[in-house]
Amino acid sequence: MAQNKRGHMGGPGHGPMVVEKANDFKGTTKKLIKDYLSKYKIVLIIVIIFAIGSTIFQVVGPKILGNATTEIFNGIISKLSGGSGINFGNILKILLTLLTLYIISALFSLIQGFLMTGISQKLTYKLRNDIVIKINKLPMRYFDKRTNGETLSVITNDIDTLSQNLNQSITQIITSICTLIGILIMMFSISWEMTLVSLVILPITVLIVGKIVGKSQKYFAKQQDYLGYVNGQVEEIYGGHTIVKAFNGEEQAIKEFERANKELYKSGWKSQFLSGLMHPIMNFIGNIGYVAVAILGGYFAINGRITVGNIQSFIQYNKQFTHPIMQIAQISSMLQSMVAAAERVFKFLEEEEEKEDIENPIQTENLKGNVTFDHVKFGYDEDRIIINDFNATIKDGQKVAIVGPTGAGKTTIVKLLMRFYDVNSGKILIDGHNIKDFKRGELRKMFGMVLQDTWLFGGTIKDNIKYSNPEASDAEVIEAAKSAHVHHFIKTLPKSYDMVINEESSNISAGQKQLLTIARVILADPKILILDEATSSIDTRTELQIQSAMDNLMNGRTSFIIAHRLSTIKNADLILVMNNGDIVELGTHEELLEKGGFYSDLYNSQFEEAEE
Repeated sequence: MAQNKRGHMGGPGHGPMVVEKANDFKGTTKKLIKDYLSKYKIVLIIVIIFAIGSTIFQVVGPKILGNATTEIFNGIISKLSGGSGINFGNILKILLTLLTLYIISALFSLIQGFLMTGISQKLTYKLRNDIVIKINKLPMRYFDKRTNGETLSVITNDIDTLSQNLNQSITQIITSICTLIGILIMMFSISWEMTLVSLVILPITVLIVGKIVGKSQKYFAKQQDYLGYVNGQVEEIYGGHTIVKAFNGEEQAIKEFERANKELYKSGWKSQFLSGLMHPIMNFIGNIGYVAVAILGGYFAINGRITVGNIQSFIQYNKQFTHPIMQIAQISSMLQSMVAAAERVFKFLEEEEEKEDIENPIQTENLKGNVTFDHVKFGYDEDRIIINDFNATIKDGQKVAIVGPTGAGKTTIVKLLMRFYDVNSGKILIDGHNIKDFKRGELRKMFGMVLQDTWLFGGTIKDNIKYSNPEASDAEVIEAAKSAHVHHFIKTLPKSYDMVINEESSNISAGQKQLLTIARVILADPKILILDEATSSIDTRTELQIQSAMDNLMNGRTSFIIAHRLSTIKNADLILVMNNGDIVELGTHEELLEKGGFYSDLYNSQFEEAEE
């Protein structure tokens, strides 16, 4: 069972998680900037300016606050020496200056956050639009080779990751770098000796943290693997709960879960313990640094080389110094995830599209629906041919049934007819015109399709029926519903045709949903019908009701019926019997039974199964 193992950063205290990396970080970043972010370069420059401004005002704060501390200290010493004491006027000026700086910093931060959020959301909006447009241009081959989950993951997970990380990373990386540079400048301005002492502590911290991260990383990776396995096992067991109980598999399921859960516990304990060591160790080393700075600062203060306020400011800067470093480390992980997500999005957008390069396409208005298959050869993969040499001529208005065992190529023929795929060799003609000479969209207007699997979208029943013909009037919708024998059922619903269909519409059965899709096709009034076992989800009584309506619908139209139950196509004008990609027999029901060949064996085997 496939699990989504795309990495992400854990929150504080959770330690480093496995971060997915891009295959071409530099190339993807360049493309992101050139093709998307360059459109917002003026706004981005403003964001950078405000981010730098906000950081500068924030960094200067502790130095000014230190001046207030010095003023208070000098005032107390002056008072003890018989002087005037603390100058509260100067302190008020200092505090008001500090408050002003912090307000400006907050305002700058608010503006740059607002602008950056706007950029990321506009980018997200454009990418989602591009992806939806792209989906409708991709050939069916693309979706055959990928799961629906993979495509949905690009639209949801990857776009969200790109948007969120872009919004945070650009401003944070500017802020972190400016803060780091600003703090270093302020520390050197106070005392270069104390700054060097603080910097000596840094490589020791990095070395120890690096070793812990190196050890914990492999346990986090193992934890992710077993977490996916455990989640998959739980989903599998509960999904097949009835089967597990029916075969008394509870004990075996519990044993398998306990084994996997034990491994998850071991890897989880080690990874969390090791990552949990980082903060205490960093705090311990940091405290040693504070002690060293305090001793050296006290010595300088006694010798008159530094003020008390500057010592306080320096300690504040020293405490803040590691924060931007940790933020940069986190941002690097965010950037990796963001670029990896962008890479998948760009790869999707660069997939080869269906080619539509017809200069003078054939129009479909006056066509009747004669269909010819001329030596058609096709395989989803070139080395695996499904249709070998398919030949058939169908006259307009004929009802043609395509039958055969599973894998014979029945549905494939229909897909080729509608140009979901193009033939490897041979031709498919409609009224003598090669279907490659039509625009795909124009060609598909000729077809009405009812599939075995019903598809209804979230919306009213009326909207679902009108999906095939949005311009249809309400009267036409009702007439189509009556022809499909579903009008009476719709009238019994609380809001009739205006009832909204969704996942909770449990009062609509599978058969009734199928009837609605048939009404949709009736409303389209197509020249050619395709029915892929259209009555498979309908009970026998409903099937008898709809059969006459379907016969009326097919009257005068070329109809292709993919049939699994052979009893439903006895009155077909022509039956094409397929096996291993070729037509092995053709004729009417009676003619084929008289031959006593493949169709006869197939029909009799189904009849015998029904009797049993």
